[in-house]
Amino acid sequence: MIKKNITKKGSTVLELLFYVSFFAILSLVVINAIIIMAKSFRETSIQSELVQSGAVMERMSREIRQANSISSISTNDLVLNTGSNKTIEFLFSDPNIQFLEDGVLTGNLNTPNIIISGLTFTQINTVKGQAVKIFFIVKSSNDVLNRTFDFYDTVVLRGSY
Repeated sequence: MIKKNITKKGSTVLELLFYVSFFAILSLVVINAIIIMAKSFRETSIQSELVQSGAVMERMSREIRQANSISSISTNDLVLNTGSNKTIEFLFSDPNIQFLEDGVLTGNLNTPNIIISGLTFTQINTVKGQAVKIFFIVKSSNDVLNRTFDFYDTVVLRGSY
């Protein structure tokens, strides 16, 4: 009977080693899965921020399309006449695009996590009307890879077509 107790104690140690190693491997798999999910979430958040920057271009295009005429234009500043002595202005104040109504700052068009660079406005005059060409580069401040996206559009002013 003494020999049976010794073998029983030996198998208990082997079982303990097996369970410890099994738990260690399982823990590594779970930790790795959590790390992969965190990276995926961060990447999805960055992509979402960059795609939402398209709303900046859409807002500028809509306001230009509804304007009657261009009051003044430079590479980083566009002032539009919208009728009834009302003006709308898009002003590039690095790294933000500011929106002004009648000279009063309404706010930034981009979110704080979005960095805009290289905003340019170009006036296009034809026999039949006016248009504005817009170009800017967007990147996320959270992106360690510093990826950029280019946005550009050419918008014809109301009554010019």
